[in-house]
Amino acid sequence: MRIAIFDAFSGIAGDMTLGALIDVGLDADWLRALPAELGLDGVTATVRDVLRAGISCKKVDFEIPPQPHGRHLSAIRKLVAQSRAPESVRARADETFTAIATVEAEIHGVTPEKVHLHEVGAVDAILDVVGSIWGLDLLGVERVYCGVIALGDGTVKAAHGILPVPAPATLKLLEGQRVRPGPENSGELVTPTGAALIRTLSAGSPPAQYTPTRSGYGAGTKEFDGRANALRIVLAEYDANSDEGAEQLVELVCDIDDMTPEYVAAAADHARELGALDVTLVPVTMKRGRPGTRVEVLCVPGDRHRFEQLLLVETSTIGVRWRTVERRALPRETRQLDVLGHSIGAKIVRLPNGRERIKPEFADVQRVALATGRPPQDIFRLASAAAERS
Repeated sequence: MRIAIFDAFSGIAGDMTLGALIDVGLDADWLRALPAELGLDGVTATVRDVLRAGISCKKVDFEIPPQPHGRHLSAIRKLVAQSRAPESVRARADETFTAIATVEAEIHGVTPEKVHLHEVGAVDAILDVVGSIWGLDLLGVERVYCGVIALGDGTVKAAHGILPVPAPATLKLLEGQRVRPGPENSGELVTPTGAALIRTLSAGSPPAQYTPTRSGYGAGTKEFDGRANALRIVLAEYDANSDEGAEQLVELVCDIDDMTPEYVAAAADHARELGALDVTLVPVTMKRGRPGTRVEVLCVPGDRHRFEQLLLVETSTIGVRWRTVERRALPRETRQLDVLGHSIGAKIVRLPNGRERIKPEFADVQRVALATGRPPQDIFRLASAAAERS
Protein backbone atom coordinates (compact mmCIF):
# COMPACT_ATOMS: atom_id res chain seq x y z
CA MET A 1 0.00 0.00 0.00
CA ARG A 2 1.32 3.45 -0.91
CA ILE A 3 1.03 5.93 1.95
CA ALA A 4 2.03 9.55 2.51
CA ILE A 5 3.43 10.79 5.81
CA PHE A 6 3.11 14.50 6.57
CA ASP A 7 5.99 15.75 8.71
CA ALA A 8 4.67 19.14 9.90
CA PHE A 9 7.76 20.12 11.89
CA SER A 10 7.15 23.75 10.85
CA GLY A 11 3.38 23.64 10.59
CA ILE A 12 1.27 23.13 7.50
CA ALA A 13 -0.50 25.31 4.95
CA GLY A 14 -2.16 24.56 1.63
CA ASP A 15 0.64 25.99 -0.50
CA MET A 16 3.23 24.03 1.49
CA THR A 17 1.28 20.83 0.84
CA LEU A 18 1.11 21.48 -2.90
CA GLY A 19 4.82 22.28 -3.04
CA ALA A 20 5.76 19.07 -1.22
CA LEU A 21 3.49 17.01 -3.48
CA ILE A 22 5.20 18.44 -6.55
CA ASP A 23 8.58 17.69 -4.98
CA VAL A 24 7.60 14.00 -4.60
CA GLY A 25 6.39 13.66 -8.18
CA LEU A 26 3.11 15.48 -8.84
CA ASP A 27 3.19 17.04 -12.31
CA ALA A 28 3.69 20.81 -12.01
CA ASP A 29 1.95 21.34 -15.37
CA TRP A 30 -1.13 19.63 -13.96
CA LEU A 31 -1.19 22.16 -11.12
CA ARG A 32 -0.75 25.05 -13.55
CA ALA A 33 -3.84 23.82 -15.42
CA LEU A 34 -5.95 23.40 -12.27
CA PRO A 35 -7.35 26.98 -12.10
CA ALA A 36 -8.85 26.63 -15.58
CA GLU A 37 -10.20 23.19 -14.65
CA LEU A 38 -12.12 24.82 -11.78
CA GLY A 39 -13.34 27.68 -13.96
CA LEU A 40 -11.17 30.26 -12.19
CA ASP A 41 -10.41 32.50 -15.16
CA GLY A 42 -7.31 34.64 -15.08
CA VAL A 43 -5.69 32.73 -12.21
CA THR A 44 -2.18 31.42 -12.86
CA ALA A 45 -0.02 29.07 -10.78
CA THR A 46 3.75 29.34 -10.54
CA VAL A 47 6.14 26.73 -9.18
CA ARG A 48 9.74 27.59 -8.36
CA ASP A 49 12.71 26.21 -6.46
CA VAL A 50 13.68 28.00 -3.24
CA LEU A 51 15.96 27.29 -0.29
CA ARG A 52 14.76 27.10 3.28
CA ALA A 53 17.71 26.80 5.71
CA GLY A 54 19.74 25.20 2.95
CA ILE A 55 17.06 22.66 1.94
CA SER A 56 15.78 22.77 -1.62
CA CYS A 57 11.98 23.15 -1.61
CA LYS A 58 9.19 23.76 -4.09
CA LYS A 59 7.30 27.02 -3.63
CA VAL A 60 3.79 27.36 -5.08
CA ASP A 61 2.14 30.74 -5.63
CA PHE A 62 -1.09 31.78 -7.32
CA GLU A 63 -1.49 35.06 -9.17
CA ILE A 64 -5.11 36.06 -8.76
CA PRO A 65 -7.05 38.94 -10.35
CA PRO A 66 -9.62 40.78 -8.18
CA GLN A 67 -12.06 38.25 -6.73
CA PRO A 68 -14.82 38.16 -4.11
CA HIS A 69 -13.23 38.22 -0.67
CA GLY A 70 -14.35 34.80 0.38
CA ARG A 71 -17.40 32.74 -0.55
CA HIS A 72 -20.26 30.84 1.03
CA LEU A 73 -20.12 27.05 1.19
CA SER A 74 -22.69 26.64 -1.58
CA ALA A 75 -20.55 28.63 -4.05
CA ILE A 76 -17.46 26.56 -3.24
CA ARG A 77 -19.41 23.32 -3.65
CA LYS A 78 -20.56 24.46 -7.08
CA LEU A 79 -16.98 25.11 -8.20
CA VAL A 80 -15.82 21.68 -7.04
CA ALA A 81 -18.85 19.85 -8.46
CA GLN A 82 -18.20 21.27 -11.94
CA SER A 83 -14.65 19.89 -12.08
CA ARG A 84 -13.65 16.59 -13.67
CA ALA A 85 -12.09 15.35 -10.44
CA PRO A 86 -12.96 11.77 -9.42
CA GLU A 87 -16.04 11.48 -7.22
CA SER A 88 -13.94 10.43 -4.22
CA VAL A 89 -11.83 13.60 -4.62
CA ARG A 90 -14.89 15.84 -4.92
CA ALA A 91 -16.44 14.17 -1.86
CA ARG A 92 -13.31 14.64 0.25
CA ALA A 93 -12.93 18.26 -0.86
CA ASP A 94 -16.58 18.86 0.05
CA GLU A 95 -15.94 17.25 3.43
CA THR A 96 -12.97 19.57 3.98
CA PHE A 97 -14.89 22.75 3.23
CA THR A 98 -17.89 21.50 5.21
CA ALA A 99 -15.64 20.92 8.22
CA ILE A 100 -14.35 24.49 7.97
CA ALA A 101 -17.85 25.93 7.62
CA THR A 102 -19.14 23.85 10.53
CA VAL A 103 -16.33 25.01 12.82
CA GLU A 104 -16.74 28.65 11.77
CA ALA A 105 -20.50 28.40 12.30
CA GLU A 106 -19.98 27.06 15.81
CA ILE A 107 -17.59 29.89 16.65
CA HIS A 108 -19.81 32.66 15.24
CA GLY A 109 -23.18 31.22 16.27
CA VAL A 110 -24.71 30.77 12.80
CA THR A 111 -25.48 27.87 10.47
CA PRO A 112 -22.76 26.46 8.16
CA GLU A 113 -24.70 27.62 5.08
CA LYS A 114 -24.63 31.23 6.27
CA VAL A 115 -20.92 31.32 7.08
CA HIS A 116 -18.90 33.60 4.82
CA LEU A 117 -15.54 31.88 4.48
CA HIS A 118 -13.01 34.68 4.26
CA GLU A 119 -9.46 33.35 4.06
CA VAL A 120 -10.55 29.77 3.30
CA GLY A 121 -13.15 30.85 0.75
CA ALA A 122 -10.53 32.73 -1.27
CA VAL A 123 -9.34 31.38 -4.61
CA ASP A 124 -5.91 30.27 -3.40
CA ALA A 125 -7.41 28.27 -0.52
CA ILE A 126 -9.86 26.54 -2.87
CA LEU A 127 -6.98 25.59 -5.16
CA ASP A 128 -4.94 24.43 -2.16
CA VAL A 129 -7.67 22.08 -0.93
CA VAL A 130 -8.74 20.62 -4.26
CA GLY A 131 -5.17 20.46 -5.57
CA SER A 132 -3.85 18.67 -2.48
CA ILE A 133 -6.62 16.06 -2.36
CA TRP A 134 -6.60 15.46 -6.11
CA GLY A 135 -2.80 15.45 -6.19
CA LEU A 136 -2.60 12.69 -3.58
CA ASP A 137 -5.06 10.67 -5.65
CA LEU A 138 -2.96 11.14 -8.79
CA LEU A 139 0.13 9.96 -6.90
CA GLY A 140 -1.68 6.75 -5.96
CA VAL A 141 -1.66 7.48 -2.22
CA GLU A 142 -4.15 5.25 -0.44
CA ARG A 143 -3.70 6.58 3.09
CA VAL A 144 -2.23 9.66 4.77
CA TYR A 145 -0.62 9.84 8.21
CA CYS A 146 0.59 12.87 10.15
CA GLY A 147 3.11 13.27 12.97
CA VAL A 148 3.18 15.95 15.67
CA ILE A 149 2.23 19.37 14.25
CA ALA A 150 4.11 22.53 15.24
CA LEU A 151 1.57 25.29 15.85
CA GLY A 152 3.73 28.44 16.13
CA ASP A 153 3.06 31.15 18.68
CA GLY A 154 1.97 34.77 19.15
CA THR A 155 -0.96 36.28 17.29
CA VAL A 156 -2.26 36.51 13.74
CA LYS A 157 -4.31 39.17 11.94
CA ALA A 158 -7.51 37.71 10.42
CA ALA A 159 -10.69 39.09 8.86
CA HIS A 160 -12.27 39.41 12.33
CA GLY A 161 -9.25 41.07 13.97
CA ILE A 162 -6.18 40.00 15.94
CA LEU A 163 -6.43 36.37 17.08
CA PRO A 164 -4.21 34.12 19.20
CA VAL A 165 -2.18 31.40 17.51
CA PRO A 166 -3.55 28.94 16.71
CA ALA A 167 -6.66 30.83 15.56
CA PRO A 168 -9.94 29.54 17.06
CA ALA A 169 -11.09 27.80 13.87
CA THR A 170 -7.66 26.26 13.32
CA LEU A 171 -7.57 24.88 16.85
CA LYS A 172 -11.03 23.33 16.53
CA LEU A 173 -10.07 21.70 13.23
CA LEU A 174 -7.02 20.19 14.92
CA GLU A 175 -9.00 18.54 17.71
CA GLY A 176 -7.86 14.94 17.98
CA GLN A 177 -4.46 15.62 16.35
CA ARG A 178 -1.10 15.59 18.12
CA VAL A 179 0.27 19.13 18.30
CA ARG A 180 2.93 21.17 20.10
CA PRO A 181 3.38 24.95 20.54
CA GLY A 182 6.30 26.87 19.02
CA PRO A 183 9.00 27.24 17.93
CA GLU A 184 9.37 30.55 19.72
CA ASN A 185 8.76 33.75 17.73
CA SER A 186 7.47 31.90 14.68
CA GLY A 187 3.95 33.36 14.51
CA GLU A 188 1.23 31.37 12.78
CA LEU A 189 2.52 28.08 11.32
CA VAL A 190 -0.77 26.24 10.78
CA THR A 191 -3.40 27.88 8.59
CA PRO A 192 -7.09 26.94 8.66
CA THR A 193 -6.62 25.34 5.23
CA GLY A 194 -3.71 23.23 6.48
CA ALA A 195 -5.63 22.20 9.59
CA ALA A 196 -8.69 21.24 7.53
CA LEU A 197 -6.58 19.09 5.21
CA ILE A 198 -5.12 17.22 8.18
CA ARG A 199 -8.57 16.73 9.71
CA THR A 200 -9.91 15.28 6.48
CA LEU A 201 -6.90 13.30 5.24
CA SER A 202 -4.99 11.99 8.26
CA ALA A 203 -5.57 8.43 9.43
CA GLY A 204 -3.55 9.13 12.59
CA SER A 205 0.07 8.90 13.66
CA PRO A 206 2.57 7.31 11.24
CA PRO A 207 2.93 3.53 11.46
CA ALA A 208 5.83 2.05 13.40
CA GLN A 209 7.29 0.46 10.27
CA TYR A 210 7.26 1.55 6.64
CA THR A 211 9.58 1.69 3.63
CA PRO A 212 10.20 5.27 2.38
CA THR A 213 10.38 5.57 -1.39
CA ARG A 214 10.57 9.34 -1.90
CA SER A 215 10.53 12.54 0.13
CA GLY A 216 9.99 16.18 -0.77
CA TYR A 217 9.63 19.63 0.76
CA GLY A 218 7.06 22.37 0.24
CA ALA A 219 8.22 25.84 1.26
CA GLY A 220 6.30 28.18 3.50
CA THR A 221 6.27 31.91 2.83
CA LYS A 222 8.16 32.89 5.98
CA GLU A 223 11.92 32.49 6.25
CA PHE A 224 13.66 31.89 9.58
CA ASP A 225 17.35 32.03 10.39
CA GLY A 226 18.77 28.57 10.91
CA ARG A 227 15.43 26.75 10.62
CA ALA A 228 13.67 25.39 7.57
CA ASN A 229 10.09 26.63 7.24
CA ALA A 230 8.79 23.76 5.14
CA LEU A 231 6.46 20.78 5.13
CA ARG A 232 8.04 17.41 4.42
CA ILE A 233 6.00 14.68 2.75
CA VAL A 234 7.33 11.13 2.67
CA LEU A 235 5.90 8.63 0.19
CA ALA A 236 6.27 5.09 1.46
CA GLU A 237 5.16 1.51 1.05
CA TYR A 238 3.36 0.09 4.05
CA ASP A 239 2.20 -3.40 4.91
CA ALA A 240 -0.84 -2.86 7.10
CA ASN A 241 -0.30 -6.29 8.64
CA SER A 242 3.35 -5.79 9.53
CA ASP A 243 2.69 -4.22 12.96
CA GLU A 244 1.92 -7.24 15.14
CA GLY A 245 -0.34 -8.60 12.41
CA ALA A 246 -3.21 -6.11 12.76
CA GLU A 247 -4.33 -2.62 11.78
CA GLN A 248 -6.66 -0.29 13.64
CA LEU A 249 -9.87 0.68 11.86
CA VAL A 250 -13.20 2.29 12.74
CA GLU A 251 -16.59 0.60 12.47
CA LEU A 252 -19.67 2.85 12.19
CA VAL A 253 -23.09 1.37 12.90
CA CYS A 254 -26.67 2.58 12.65
CA ASP A 255 -30.07 0.83 12.78
CA ILE A 256 -32.90 1.76 10.40
CA ASP A 257 -36.54 0.66 10.35
CA ASP A 258 -38.23 3.37 8.27
CA MET A 259 -36.50 3.21 4.85
CA THR A 260 -37.33 1.04 1.88
CA PRO A 261 -34.60 -1.52 1.13
CA GLU A 262 -33.52 -0.06 -2.21
CA TYR A 263 -32.69 3.30 -0.61
CA VAL A 264 -30.71 1.65 2.16
CA ALA A 265 -28.82 -0.29 -0.52
CA ALA A 266 -28.15 2.94 -2.45
CA ALA A 267 -26.55 4.53 0.63
CA ALA A 268 -24.42 1.41 1.13
CA ASP A 269 -23.32 1.48 -2.52
CA HIS A 270 -22.38 5.16 -2.18
CA ALA A 271 -20.24 4.38 0.88
CA ARG A 272 -18.42 1.69 -1.11
CA GLU A 273 -17.85 4.09 -4.00
CA LEU A 274 -16.33 6.63 -1.59
CA GLY A 275 -13.75 4.15 -0.32
CA ALA A 276 -15.29 2.30 2.61
CA LEU A 277 -13.29 -0.86 3.30
CA ASP A 278 -16.47 -2.85 3.81
CA VAL A 279 -20.20 -2.19 4.06
CA THR A 280 -22.58 -4.78 5.49
CA LEU A 281 -26.38 -4.76 5.76
CA VAL A 282 -27.74 -7.00 8.51
CA PRO A 283 -31.43 -7.74 9.24
CA VAL A 284 -32.38 -6.90 12.86
CA THR A 285 -35.51 -6.83 14.98
CA MET A 286 -36.19 -3.42 16.47
CA LYS A 287 -38.64 -1.85 18.93
CA ARG A 288 -42.14 -3.39 19.00
CA GLY A 289 -40.94 -6.21 16.76
CA ARG A 290 -40.41 -4.01 13.72
CA PRO A 291 -38.01 -5.49 11.11
CA GLY A 292 -35.01 -3.25 10.45
CA THR A 293 -31.57 -3.10 8.88
CA ARG A 294 -28.26 -2.57 10.61
CA VAL A 295 -25.74 -0.72 8.45
CA GLU A 296 -22.10 -1.41 9.32
CA VAL A 297 -19.36 0.63 7.63
CA LEU A 298 -15.67 -0.21 8.08
CA CYS A 299 -13.13 2.53 7.31
CA VAL A 300 -9.74 3.95 8.28
CA PRO A 301 -9.83 6.34 11.27
CA GLY A 302 -9.29 9.42 9.11
CA ASP A 303 -12.49 8.69 7.16
CA ARG A 304 -14.79 8.40 10.17
CA HIS A 305 -16.25 11.92 9.88
CA ARG A 306 -16.92 11.46 6.17
CA PHE A 307 -18.90 8.23 6.55
CA GLU A 308 -20.62 9.46 9.69
CA GLN A 309 -21.92 12.39 7.66
CA LEU A 310 -22.98 10.08 4.81
CA LEU A 311 -25.05 7.88 7.14
CA LEU A 312 -26.70 10.86 8.83
CA VAL A 313 -27.55 12.56 5.52
CA GLU A 314 -28.37 9.65 3.19
CA THR A 315 -30.26 7.40 5.60
CA SER A 316 -33.11 8.06 8.01
CA THR A 317 -31.07 7.25 11.11
CA ILE A 318 -30.91 9.87 13.85
CA GLY A 319 -27.67 8.60 15.35
CA VAL A 320 -24.46 6.80 14.43
CA ARG A 321 -22.30 4.91 16.90
CA TRP A 322 -18.70 3.98 16.23
CA ARG A 323 -15.86 2.04 17.78
CA THR A 324 -12.22 1.27 17.11
CA VAL A 325 -11.61 -2.27 15.89
CA GLU A 326 -8.57 -4.26 14.83
CA ARG A 327 -8.33 -6.22 11.61
CA ARG A 328 -5.87 -8.58 10.09
CA ALA A 329 -6.25 -8.66 6.32
CA LEU A 330 -4.45 -11.15 4.13
CA PRO A 331 -2.15 -9.69 1.46
CA ARG A 332 -3.87 -9.66 -1.91
CA GLU A 333 -3.39 -8.58 -5.50
CA THR A 334 -5.46 -8.50 -8.68
CA ARG A 335 -4.27 -10.18 -11.86
CA GLN A 336 -5.73 -9.96 -15.35
CA LEU A 337 -6.17 -13.39 -16.95
CA ASP A 338 -6.82 -14.38 -20.55
CA VAL A 339 -9.73 -16.81 -20.90
CA LEU A 340 -10.92 -17.74 -24.38
CA GLY A 341 -9.60 -14.44 -25.69
CA HIS A 342 -11.31 -12.36 -22.98
CA SER A 343 -9.83 -10.58 -19.97
CA ILE A 344 -10.93 -11.63 -16.49
CA GLY A 345 -9.76 -10.08 -13.23
CA ALA A 346 -8.89 -12.46 -10.40
CA LYS A 347 -8.17 -11.70 -6.75
CA ILE A 348 -5.11 -13.58 -5.49
CA VAL A 349 -4.87 -13.87 -1.69
CA ARG A 350 -1.71 -15.13 0.05
CA LEU A 351 -2.46 -17.35 3.04
CA PRO A 352 -0.35 -17.45 6.25
CA ASN A 353 1.08 -20.83 5.19
CA GLY A 354 2.41 -19.32 1.95
CA ARG A 355 -0.21 -20.84 -0.34
CA GLU A 356 -2.49 -18.75 -2.56
CA ARG A 357 -6.26 -18.61 -2.86
CA ILE A 358 -7.67 -17.59 -6.23
CA LYS A 359 -11.08 -16.06 -6.91
CA PRO A 360 -12.03 -14.84 -10.41
CA GLU A 361 -14.28 -11.76 -10.32
CA PHE A 362 -17.88 -12.89 -10.85
CA ALA A 363 -18.85 -9.89 -13.00
CA ASP A 364 -16.04 -10.75 -15.44
CA VAL A 365 -16.92 -14.45 -15.36
CA GLN A 366 -20.55 -13.63 -16.17
CA ARG A 367 -19.54 -11.26 -18.98
CA VAL A 368 -17.31 -13.85 -20.64
CA ALA A 369 -19.92 -16.57 -20.17
CA LEU A 370 -22.50 -14.47 -22.01
CA ALA A 371 -20.01 -13.59 -24.75
CA THR A 372 -18.93 -17.19 -25.36
CA GLY A 373 -22.12 -19.09 -24.63
CA ARG A 374 -20.32 -21.22 -22.05
CA PRO A 375 -21.69 -21.86 -18.52
CA PRO A 376 -20.29 -19.54 -15.83
CA GLN A 377 -18.90 -22.57 -13.95
CA ASP A 378 -16.75 -23.46 -17.00
CA ILE A 379 -15.39 -19.91 -17.22
CA PHE A 380 -14.65 -19.94 -13.48
CA ARG A 381 -12.65 -23.18 -13.79
CA LEU A 382 -10.74 -21.92 -16.85
CA ALA A 383 -9.90 -18.65 -15.07
CA SER A 384 -8.74 -20.50 -11.94
CA ALA A 385 -6.50 -22.74 -14.04
CA ALA A 386 -5.07 -19.72 -15.87
CA ALA A 387 -4.32 -18.02 -12.52
CA GLU A 388 -2.44 -21.08 -11.27
CA ARG A 389 -0.30 -21.07 -14.43
CA SER A 390 0.47 -17.34 -14.23
